[in-house]
Amino acid sequence: MKLREVEQKLSEAGVERVKIGGFDVDGVLRGKYVSLDKFLRSAEKGLGFCDVIFGWDSSDVLYDRSALTGWHTGYPDTLAKIDLGSMRVIPWEPRTAAFLLDFYADPETPHPASPRGLLKQVAARAEAAGYVLLAAAEYEFFVFRETPQSLHAKDFRDLQPMTPGMFGYSWLRESYAGDFVHDLLDKLKAFDIEIESFHTETGPGVWEAAIAYDELVRAADKAALFKTAVKELAHRHGLTATFMAKWNAALPGCGGHLHQSLWDAGRENNVFAGGGAGPGGVTDAMRWYIGGLLATLPDFAALYAPTVNSYKRLGHARMWAPSMATWGVENRTTAVRVIPGPGNAARVEARQCAADLNPYLALAGCVASGLHGLQNKVEPPPLVTGEPTDTSGVELPTSLPEATHRLHRSALARELLGGAFVDHYVMTRDWEARQFRKAVTDWELRRYFEIV
Repeated sequence: MKLREVEQKLSEAGVERVKIGGFDVDGVLRGKYVSLDKFLRSAEKGLGFCDVIFGWDSSDVLYDRSALTGWHTGYPDTLAKIDLGSMRVIPWEPRTAAFLLDFYADPETPHPASPRGLLKQVAARAEAAGYVLLAAAEYEFFVFRETPQSLHAKDFRDLQPMTPGMFGYSWLRESYAGDFVHDLLDKLKAFDIEIESFHTETGPGVWEAAIAYDELVRAADKAALFKTAVKELAHRHGLTATFMAKWNAALPGCGGHLHQSLWDAGRENNVFAGGGAGPGGVTDAMRWYIGGLLATLPDFAALYAPTVNSYKRLGHARMWAPSMATWGVENRTTAVRVIPGPGNAARVEARQCAADLNPYLALAGCVASGLHGLQNKVEPPPLVTGEPTDTSGVELPTSLPEATHRLHRSALARELLGGAFVDHYVMTRDWEARQFRKAVTDWELRRYFEIV
């Protein structure tokens, strides 16, 4: 989109201020308001943005081992370029438009810690190979009748869910919560995040949303913005939404499943559609793409399950989350679910992913792996029918330290994602694990305080 066209759209919408921001490694949207004048002055040449957003964690605590930025560099500005094509008018903020930023180490080189920059590089690799990736995210999340103040006052205990009971696909609950649900769906649509389906999941106050598919980077934009938008809109209803992978040990966890399909350059033909003579009746291209996904799944787990909490959702029998690198046709117990169609609806669904993922990084990992499998004709393990057994596939990491260690040692990760990114990301996940190791949990207090 050209600047003149953007100016016209801003004028027609009555925009008086602009919100600009970009996503950090944890998938947190970091941004600020700028005047319309500053936005227009910066739209073509870019602006400076403090690179501390890649030098601290989700709680704004500075990393102690970052090579890219830190006290040793003085936390300088990095170049931020405004993506004019990402323009959105914010329906719940009057006279305000939103644009996403891309971060650069120099005018031509994406910043190695930028998640959106990494995904753009993977998308370009697919394009160079003659393909277009379409993708969509599907999130589960819990909603509570709490505010940030009440959460902290209660120390995150005895929280009141939006609705009680275990009511998956509940027509009644959807109606009872109509004020919130209708406002959410209407405003998300106006914000260019179309929701294909929305329903209650099994659990108190839990919902599932399937975002409409789009080309790879736009799909990740929508997935990342969805989480922030849901939290903002929930707050306006006196509610709080959480995308934690597992907020309660007694309740199901929250997935962030990623659907992917591969198309020719003109977006006329879905390469996964049509069927084949091999296992599951899938095309060769789909089978090899699945082979690449599953071959890298153990080493790339930290991209799909990025927090300590992510692993509380994984590895439990019959909890709708995979523990092994497996695949199956219309099989929700495997790590990759194949959806054969009909026709151009043929796609794969990565089900290891948790709702706490960063969609840019998770999709970058999936697509880079799938393309690697396709280009090298990587065969997947045997097709799984029904529930996987202990011998169905390679076991996936069961903790963030294990996943981080595997990513650090993976030569293929460095080849597909870049050594500078892998080193930085591994440092951030090691930091996350070290912070948890220092924590004393409620479980430890209840188990050991009196008896030992």
